[in-house]
Formats: sequence, C-alpha cells, structure tokens
Amino acid sequence: MIRTEGVTDVTEETFEAEVLGSALPVLVQFTADWCGPCRQLAPVLGESAREEAGRIRIVQLDVDREPGIPVRYGVLATPTLMVFRAGEPVRSIVGARPKRKLLQELADVLDPGLTGP
Repeated sequence: MIRTEGVTDVTEETFEAEVLGSALPVLVQFTADWCGPCRQLAPVLGESAREEAGRIRIVQLDVDREPGIPVRYGVLATPTLMVFRAGEPVRSIVGARPKRKLLQELADVLDPGLTGP
C-alpha cells in the first residue's frame, strides 16, 4: 500500500469505525499500489490531512486487498475520492487533482455553512 504521512489506512474491518462512525467528514481515497495517479495524489492528501486536521479526516483503502468496500460503493476506478459525512457518501471525485483544485471541490464539505445544512 502507498504510505502517506497523515493518512490512515483502513480495511473492511476498520471501515465502519474509522469512516462511517466518524464525527468529522472523512475523505476516503480508494487506491492501489499499481496506480500511478494515486502516487501523484499521495503528497496532496498528506498535506491536506495535516492542514485540514480537525475539519476532515483523510484515509485510504487498498482496492485490491479490500475489494468489498469499493464494490459496495460502486468504485470503478482509482483513484476515487469519496467523502462520507454522518456515515453517508456525499461526494465522489475520480482522478488526481492538484491540492488547490481538490480543496476547491471540497469547500462545501470543509465549510458546510457555505451551502446550508
């Protein structure tokens, strides 16, 4: 698995507690060792995890080692970034992004008051 400082690895065994049960929104990167764009995204997610700590958690799940979760949520490509809030998926982004673009796409998740309840 791609190791990224500040990003927690989750498995099928820990997904419910780490993602669905989180009080904070959680960004899940569905990743794989062979995925080039996932490697490009790793430093972006690591920086974002440190800078946005307390507003969003960032975790990663290896689609080859843990195939059940990606199937459950209809993940067909890597990297797919899926944001969960209160145990429900609220946003899905496919493909790598520069940090600025990613944070723009996540602005309403990071600051829910921007779009209302």
